[in-house]
Amino acid sequence: MYIFETKIRVRYSETDKMGYAHHGNYASYIEEARTDMMRSIGISYLEMENKGIMLPVLELQTTFLKPAFYDDVITIKTIVEEYPSIRFKLLYEIYNQKNELMSTAKTTLVFVNADTMKPTRPPAFFLNKLAPYF
Repeated sequence: MYIFETKIRVRYSETDKMGYAHHGNYASYIEEARTDMMRSIGISYLEMENKGIMLPVLELQTTFLKPAFYDDVITIKTIVEEYPSIRFKLLYEIYNQKNELMSTAKTTLVFVNADTMKPTRPPAFFLNKLAPYF
């Protein structure tokens, strides 16, 4: 299992009339957390794409428990619980500054060959970076 933490500050433009971080922004928050997690193990999306592998999101599920507000610094834990196959499943836990769980999310991404746009096995260089955690 691999767990990585990212901190994000809620910007004013991301809030709604109630002062809450709008729910539509959470997809961007977890996207940023996921790309930071990949960088932390030594892989970037750009590197994957340059090697002919795309990672589109197949599924996104989010549960909201507490709101985030303007200028809050939220912590997103990105959790890789299982070694990826063609599908790459991630869990996310989002905490406020009081370390209270505010939201959970799950994504499923699919490794896709950029030339054929068909699902493919994850590249060895990607699996090798994750292997020490499993």
